[in-house]
Amino acid sequence: MNLEEKTISSQTVFKGRIITLKKDVALLPDGSEASREFIEHPGGVCVVPLTDKNEVLMVRQFRYPYKEVVLEIPAGKKDPGEDPFTTGKRELKEETGATAAEYIELGELYPSPGYCGEIIWMYGAKGLEFGEISPDDDEFLEVEKVPLKTAVEMIIKGEIKDAKTQSAILKINYLLENGMF
Repeated sequence: MNLEEKTISSQTVFKGRIITLKKDVALLPDGSEASREFIEHPGGVCVVPLTDKNEVLMVRQFRYPYKEVVLEIPAGKKDPGEDPFTTGKRELKEETGATAAEYIELGELYPSPGYCGEIIWMYGAKGLEFGEISPDDDEFLEVEKVPLKTAVEMIIKGEIKDAKTQSAILKINYLLENGMF
C-alpha cells in the first residue's frame, strides 16, 4: 500500500528565529485532501559525555515551555548547513567545558513526528578533558555528574523526562554493557 502524501500547496504562517510554522494541503493516498500544520526546525544534536568513572556530564536548565528546570545531556541547535558532529562537539564544549578523545554515533531521533520536522543527532563521548564552559548569552545552566547507572534508574522512575536524554543514555548504556563502546 502506498502511504505517501503529496504537497498540493504550502503556506508559511510564522517564521521565527528558530522555527517556521507551515500550513500545507496534502493529497492523501486515497485521493482526498487534508490540512497539515507542522514546524520546520534546523535540527539539533545531543551528546552523552562519559567520564572515566562512567558518570554522565549533565546540565540543569530552565525550559520555558514546561516552566521547570530540566535535567538533560548537553545539546543544541544545529546551524543551517552545519555538520551535526561539529555541532555536537561545539555544544559539549560550550555547555560543559569538555572536549572528548572518542565519539560514537548513536543515531537520529524524531522527537515529535506528528507536527515537527526536527531531527536530533545523538552521540556518545569519552576520554574527556575539561576547560571553561561558555554558554550562549541567554543560556543559564548548571553542570553536574550523574553516575550512568543512576541516570538509567532516573529514566525508569520518570525523573528524567527529556526524550533525547532518555534515548541517548539508554543507547550508550546498552553499548557499554555489550562491550561496543
